Formats: sequence, structure tokens, C-alpha cells
Amino acid sequence: MQIPAQQGSEFIAEEPLRRVRRGTTLWVLLIVALASTAQPDAQSAAPVALVKAGRLLDPRTGNVLAPAAVLIEGDKIKQVGSSSQIRVPAGAKIIDLGAATLLPGLIDGHTHLFLNVIVLPEAEQDRHFNGLFAPELLLAVAESPTKRALMAAQSAREDLDSGITTVRNLGHSGIDGDTELRDAINAGRIPGPRILAAGRKLVARGAGYVRNLNPALAEAILQQEFLLLDGGPDRARQAVRQNVFQNVDVIKVTVEENLTVGELTAVVEEAHRQHLKVATHAVEITSIQTAIDAGADSIEHGNDATDEQLRQMRDKGIFLDLTPTFYDGGYLKLAEPVIVIPPAVRAEEASSAARSKKRYDQFVQRVLKSGVKFAMGTDMCWFHPGKTCGEATVATFVNLHKAGVPALEVIRAVTSNAAEMLGWADRIGTIEPGKFADLVAVAADPVADIGELERVRFVMKGGQVVRNGLSSH
Repeated sequence: MQIPAQQGSEFIAEEPLRRVRRGTTLWVLLIVALASTAQPDAQSAAPVALVKAGRLLDPRTGNVLAPAAVLIEGDKIKQVGSSSQIRVPAGAKIIDLGAATLLPGLIDGHTHLFLNVIVLPEAEQDRHFNGLFAPELLLAVAESPTKRALMAAQSAREDLDSGITTVRNLGHSGIDGDTELRDAINAGRIPGPRILAAGRKLVARGAGYVRNLNPALAEAILQQEFLLLDGGPDRARQAVRQNVFQNVDVIKVTVEENLTVGELTAVVEEAHRQHLKVATHAVEITSIQTAIDAGADSIEHGNDATDEQLRQMRDKGIFLDLTPTFYDGGYLKLAEPVIVIPPAVRAEEASSAARSKKRYDQFVQRVLKSGVKFAMGTDMCWFHPGKTCGEATVATFVNLHKAGVPALEVIRAVTSNAAEMLGWADRIGTIEPGKFADLVAVAADPVADIGELERVRFVMKGGQVVRNGLSSH
């Protein structure tokens, strides 16, 4: 039978096409077969290391293992014990830290990597005051997002160098600064700690941040830094969803008297529906009660909490994230190296610092007595003359001990307790099999001298040595 020209051309074209398809299928099957046979080799090729040290501190119990060895495979801890208990595979890298004390990687539960605020002269602050952290915060918001990202990357590296292997970045990073920095670190493009990113901070309009802005620019400035909770519970839920779109790890809300329990409850419900925790900035009594009643996961700062509120937090399992940022004259330590402080202003600041120190000492004792679960963050956002971001952060950790918290409790607050507050207790916070190989080492006993946290000598994150100032072979 004669095939019409058009049908014949289609028939002739199908034969080479079938051959191409058959060839492609064979190649695909071959690639799949090779991949499946190569998979065990790839898994067994994960680098293995044994870290040996004189001591290992378990922050949860306070127990010390001496001597100690940690077997690491890839980025996870495989085994913990003494050297005699652990069978070391052939070819494993041995890292001998001598008599040092091993600790889990340190955790800053409250930081702001995208801010580096320099204290301005008193006259400039007074003449241009338009809200909390203004004009300093406004200067940061007005800067290029690219510049802020590069500065944040530097701060992240400095944190890691000081032994801080995980941070929770709670706002002030633009729309997607901290989520993108997190992803770049996770991808290995730049060094830094693990980041739980909050994206934009949720606030009710009129919160104590930037205000009285140029009407032509106000909305753009606010939307770059905040998600506004205007319009009741529905708007609150929408704000959470906007942050979820940016793939955040936690929701941060500033709670002041202009935010209702209903609005914050909507935030918490929507966040929990999305499997996210809610961290609430709450300082004074009314705001703290709003956060408690709404079922927040953590209360940041909480300095004015009453004994009854601490009890409620304990009973509800709400974490208190202590932030002794300006403890014992911290403001003057920041300001004196960079600006001239008039004698009268300095005297008033010194007097205020003494009063604040006394109040915080009393607050800490009430917290310890209450039994509330607490962790620690630094609220790091300031330029500390002569110190890196990491050095300033670990110095703030030590402030908590100066305020009356026992050294072991401070270590828990920045390791195991912080991991639980973040919802990552199954990944970090202790040195246990199955968790990330995030380790730091100090030369002496940090329980006897908490200042050892400021002298971290060895840092490992995910099985990779970041720095080693101790003996190794």
C-alpha cells in the first residue's frame, strides 16, 4: 500500500527517534546503576576524626568525663567515651587537645548580626531622637542591604571564631538578609555559625522603634525592617505567613502595650501551625503578661517580670531568655572610647548603671528561685571598640555570672538550655552521638573560672576544625 507523502515522512522520522529514545533509556539505567553501586562507597568515605582531651563537660548534669574522646564521622558525633572504649577506624584523623576541657559549641540565643550600632554623641541623640535605637537604627536601615549583608557575614565569622557555633538572629536584617546569610553558610559559601533566622520583626504600628519619618518614605522604610500587625488577628496571621514565605526558622514579635492578647495569640497559633516557635520582646509587666497569656515560646529580656509571672512561665514551660547586655556600666564601656561624654552626663550614667546593676542582681536571684527555664542571649547589635563581634558576645555571657548565676548554670544557658529553647535539643547543645560535631575547648576548667569562655582555644563546627590553638597531631 502506498503511504501518503505526509504520513510517510512521519513514519520515516519515527525510526531514528525510537533509536534515540532506546539509547537514552539505556544511558539513564546505566547511570542509575552506577549511582546505586557507588552510594555505599560515598557513605563510607565520610571523613572520620577522633578528638581527644583531658576532660569533657556535660552541661546538663555537670558530670565530667576524664580523659575523653569523641569519634566523629562526617558532620556528626558517632561515639563518646574514653580512648580505650572507642575503636578508631584506620585512617582516622587524630586531634589531641592535651589537658583541655571540651564543651558543646556555644549558642547565642538572641543576636542581631545585621546591626553594628555606634553610640552617637548625646546632643545628636537628643536632637534627632525619634524612637528606640534612633537615629542609630535608622542609619542602619537606610544603608545598602548589600553592605549590611557583608558586615553581617563578618560578624558571623567572628562569632564562629570565638566558639559560637549557633545563633538565633531575631530581626533587624531587612527582608531576607538573615535567611540568605543562613543559606550561604549552610551551602559552605562563607564561614559562620548555624543560624536560626527570624526575618522581619513583627510589630504593632507605634512600637518604640523608628517613628516621625518622612511621610513619602515611611512605609518603604518600615516594610524593609518590620511586618506591621495593623488590623487585628487576621493581619497578624498574614504577617506570619509573609515571613514563612521567606523560609524563616522562628517568629520574632515586639510586644508593647499597643499589641493585644488576641493579636499575639493569632501570631502564636499561626506560627505553631507552621511548626515555628515565637520569641517575644517583652520588658515591662503588661507586655510580659500579654506574651504569657498568648502562649509565646520565649520571652526575651523580661527584666520587669514579677514573681507571679515567673511562676506562670515556669508552669507553662515558657523560656526566659536573659540578656545582660548593658550589665555593670555597659553603655559607658561602649561610649567612652568613641565619643566625648560631658562630666554631668557621665556622672548620671554611672549612677544609673549602679542602680540597674542592683535591680538586675535582684532579678537574677528571683529567676533562680522561681525554677523558670532560662537561656541566654546577648542582644548583640553594638559596635564594641577593640573587640570583634564574637569577643563582645562571649564577654556578655560572662556578665550573667557577674550578676549571680553560678558558672555551670551560665554554661547550660548557652549550650543545653539554649538548644532546648531553640527547639534544637536533638541536634546541638550537648556532646552526644547523633548530634552535630560542634565542639569547643578551653585550656582550664570553665566551671572554676567562667572567664575561660572568653579564651576558647579550639573550635569545631560540623566536624570541621575552624581554629585550633591547642596541641594537635
